[in-house]
Amino acid sequence: MSCFFLAILYFYFTKKSTRVISSSKLWLHPSAKLDYIYFFLSNLVNILLIIPFVLSAKSVALFINKSLYSYFGFFETFSFSYFQITVLYTIAIFVFSDFTRYWLHRFLHTIPILWEFHKVHHSAKVLTPITFYRVHFVENFLFGLRYALSIGFVTGVFIYIFGAKINIYMVFGVNILVFITSIFGSNLRHSHVPFAYFSFIEKWFLSPKQHQIHHDKKHFNKNYGGYIAIWDRVFGTLALSKDVKVLKFGIRKNQMSEYKSIKDLYFRPFVNLYKKGVSSEKFKIGFRNNSIKSNT
Repeated sequence: MSCFFLAILYFYFTKKSTRVISSSKLWLHPSAKLDYIYFFLSNLVNILLIIPFVLSAKSVALFINKSLYSYFGFFETFSFSYFQITVLYTIAIFVFSDFTRYWLHRFLHTIPILWEFHKVHHSAKVLTPITFYRVHFVENFLFGLRYALSIGFVTGVFIYIFGAKINIYMVFGVNILVFITSIFGSNLRHSHVPFAYFSFIEKWFLSPKQHQIHHDKKHFNKNYGGYIAIWDRVFGTLALSKDVKVLKFGIRKNQMSEYKSIKDLYFRPFVNLYKKGVSSEKFKIGFRNNSIKSNT
């Protein structure tokens, strides 16, 4: 609801036409319709294939806590109140999770094998909130593993230091800090509403438009972060909204035809990796043959 309100404010103050979000060309675009179908199927795949194999954050927390006891012995502090511990834990979970999200997202772009799976998400020609779920199940598995490891690590450390007194401030079942970012438009990231913050704010927190910039064909290497812009700023991948005017979503034109069906979204990454593997092997064989000929 807050995102709808922000979108209305954006179009009111910029005097731009609202047809960009009400047009049937957007919501009934072949890419958007593919997202709708994929959304339902991906939830089923996640339940059947991914969730049973993802390590739980509880298991990681217990392992970290036990390891700390083994190496450093018993530790307990009484210098923090329950309120202070809850605030610290809420912030630590939010910050560390976002930090690990940044690096996994960056690896999905920079490691060729992982890029083949992440390319499914970037193959969306138009962006709607449902595009958020256009994620290959291999990538979903990696993000589930990242979540368990990061949340489990922070939780294990906090249990070791503060005992069972830890808690997290939540609103409607989510971290209050995530809830606050939702109020300020995080759900507009996958949309055609270029809602931006002031530049000095975008150096600290990523606006919806900054994520849209990441979906632009020329800026895949920018704005990897989830909510916090500090990681992008520190590691040289930050792009501000004011610096990018025109956005064109999707991947290279000669590749777009490879992601037009549900079958493509699920199997194209494996096909591409197989082709690259065969090509690489052929190159190796050719190199060996040429070496043999040159030595005889």
